[in-house]
Amino acid sequence: MRVLLVSYGSRGDVEPMVGLAMRLRALGAEVRMCAPPDFAELLDGFGLPLAPLGRSVREMTTGAVTGTKPRPAASLPQRAAQMVAATYEAVAEVAEGCDAVVATGLIPAAAASRSVAEKLGIPYVFAAYFPTYLPSPHHPPLAWPGRPLPPDVTDNRVLWELNTENMNALYGEAINTHRASIGLPPVDDVRDHVFTDHPWLAADPTLGPWRQPADLDVVQTGAWVRPDDRPLPADLEAFLDAGEPPVYVGFGSMPMRDSQDVARAAVEAVRAQGRRALLSSGWADLALIDDRDDCFTVGEVNQQALFRRVAAVVHHGGAGTTTTAALAGAPQVVVPQMADQPYWACRVAELGIGAAHDGPTPSAESLSGALRTALTPETRARAAAVAGTIRVDGATVAATLLVDAISRERPPVSA
Repeated sequence: MRVLLVSYGSRGDVEPMVGLAMRLRALGAEVRMCAPPDFAELLDGFGLPLAPLGRSVREMTTGAVTGTKPRPAASLPQRAAQMVAATYEAVAEVAEGCDAVVATGLIPAAAASRSVAEKLGIPYVFAAYFPTYLPSPHHPPLAWPGRPLPPDVTDNRVLWELNTENMNALYGEAINTHRASIGLPPVDDVRDHVFTDHPWLAADPTLGPWRQPADLDVVQTGAWVRPDDRPLPADLEAFLDAGEPPVYVGFGSMPMRDSQDVARAAVEAVRAQGRRALLSSGWADLALIDDRDDCFTVGEVNQQALFRRVAAVVHHGGAGTTTTAALAGAPQVVVPQMADQPYWACRVAELGIGAAHDGPTPSAESLSGALRTALTPETRARAAAVAGTIRVDGATVAATLLVDAISRERPPVSA
């Protein structure tokens, strides 16, 4: 049995797939992965061969955020057409002999992945990492580039109808033109075609519940957490042991404009609370602001182990970081930048396990105020209580569902 996992996006899109891959292999499946070239080292560490997909995501996002590279001259529909064609070519090259395709990430890439599965006649599954990516009467859709949600419309069903129109306008021509070129029929509704009528929601039910009743038949598997038993580096262990638990500050695979100012605001806010600071460089390239010994920087480390030893976690609000911090029982301050991150910031505040920062640009004063909430004994107690409710079997649930589905699709073996 062979499964192809496809994800075009940031580390937050790719790393959960590693968790799924590990569980699939434990069930005897062979796994192939298509992902951006940025994550070759990550995948290699788990023995997962990478079929590179598209350009470096870090280069594209960093250039767009910092202004070091001009934005592409092509329109979004033109870029979508390029992504559909390039993704189809890359996925089709490694999909031969596979029994199923699981896709997540950007819509054009997932659409191309479904086309590959159709051509091969094998099952296709779309996975979302947060509830508000999927249509529901209980929440509005995300706003798409250049197509903001009308402020005077509050009916979620009407907003999701507009979302359908927007997706068709942005991606419909690109997807259908490519489908025609490979002998597949056109699709009328891009969103429903990509998501299918039975998508998976790889989010923890406590942190990101799927509310019922809903029109879509969503399977909530729980979050896909990759196993991580790496020891912490010796110099980091020494810093942790040298004083009270520090406040971790990191923005994962989110570039940050004016990252030096962000680092300074973070360190000043942490010091204002009488705490030490632990900066994660990440794609924001956070760095120390002085040579005082109450601050330390880290690169790629085992967050599952680290977050159990910090006073709080200040982060961007990616699904993976939110889940890892919640599982560790660490109070959180979420500084949301885009996409699903405002959702996770809201959930952290609603659950009482931390604070949601107001806006994407922290100042020393605004971050200090959020930290005061996160560092209270009440917040820590609530974070510890919620930690006991977080499921750790999401990847196992998804892997078992997929293996069972493949087994049902396979023709019976003749005697």
